[in-house]
Amino acid sequence: MNKIGFMQGRLSNLVNNQIQAFPFEDWTYEFELAKKIGFDCMEWTLDYPNLHNNPLLIPEKKKEIELLSKSNNIEIQSITLDCCMQRPFWKERNTEIRNKLIKDFKLIINSSIINGIKLLVLPLVDNGSINNLQDGKLLIKILNSLELDLKKNNIMIAFESDYAPSNLLDFINQFDKISYGINYDIGNSASLGFDTEKELDLYGDRIINVHVKDRVLNGNTVRLGKGNADFEKVFQGLSDINYQENFILQTARSIDNNHFGELEINYNFLKKYIF
Repeated sequence: MNKIGFMQGRLSNLVNNQIQAFPFEDWTYEFELAKKIGFDCMEWTLDYPNLHNNPLLIPEKKKEIELLSKSNNIEIQSITLDCCMQRPFWKERNTEIRNKLIKDFKLIINSSIINGIKLLVLPLVDNGSINNLQDGKLLIKILNSLELDLKKNNIMIAFESDYAPSNLLDFINQFDKISYGINYDIGNSASLGFDTEKELDLYGDRIINVHVKDRVLNGNTVRLGKGNADFEKVFQGLSDINYQENFILQTARSIDNNHFGELEINYNFLKKYIF
């Protein structure tokens, strides 16, 4: 059954004027606000430079997170790894630095196990884009070395990519379906001018998470329904392939700091399409 979630931080003020960052000052309040809107879950955010201060990576914070989650009926089922987009271990050529980044990645896997989180969204976009054969080979090599930990704990990695559809199919076919899938970002695909029918036809069966946003062609994120995303076609296509996983709102930020109101508008827009 589909659940509707939101990207952590969308109910808080901007951090250092970034559209997406962990809200250290407000993270506990987001649970109650999300409950008022009607959300089922949130996608946690991990980023640098304060990765190791993130409460999800601090074992002593586990009970507090559990209490907030249970008392507000807001599940935490996935993590978006902005930290890996900021400092992609598969693009780092300095062995010492790369090993430190891999150590952080292993810490994230371990923290996911502790907190019962089963899905990690790995962004291969922007600074994390795979631009050459060496980057791709290194990513595969490192992930293969962690495969036993992923399988043993039933943790899946969802790749979010800016690959053209045929190239993404070739990429995902290098990974098994037990531990790997695709995070489909509606807005990013619209911005890149990709054809929804072709995307879903090629790898619809590998989609395990959906980020819901709207963007203009070759441009920025806007409120749902104001950009180039064809939501009728997208949601009909997802229905046709019997998509049963989560929809995570990763929408445009409020221009007047009414973050609750902005997210509520986008939530109600999405509800019209949930099947």
